[in-house]
Amino acid sequence: MVDGRDQDRPGAAGLSRRIGAGDLGAVAGMRAALRELWGHRVAEDPAFTAELLTSELVTNALIHTAYGAVVTASLTGDVLRVEVRDFAPEPPDPYLPASEDRTHGRGLLLVQALADAWGVRAQGAGKVVWFELSGVKPAA
Repeated sequence: MVDGRDQDRPGAAGLSRRIGAGDLGAVAGMRAALRELWGHRVAEDPAFTAELLTSELVTNALIHTAYGAVVTASLTGDVLRVEVRDFAPEPPDPYLPASEDRTHGRGLLLVQALADAWGVRAQGAGKVVWFELSGVKPAA
């Protein structure tokens, strides 16, 4: 894991972590790293939403690709941004699960519903799926 200041944006705090292929146990570690990065600077509601959406994107990358993922996160002003890079060129495919009680198939739908902005871009042999939460208030 690389933690520290984001060199491109003064005042930004960020982290970057590589997660090995199939290492679903690392999802909890990523949530903990986000809590450490944002600490007491972010109110509970947006921090919880960021953890949830990050978990969904990381899980998608680990389940649907064979090469792991790189997660980067930054806090700049009142914007939380998380990017999950994987090494498969296929674009993500949001879909509705076949039944209401299925536990798979809702990740990107949650991102669409809860993020202020999100998207996908090609990068190298893979892609980056990202989201932002804006207007984040500091913790009281």
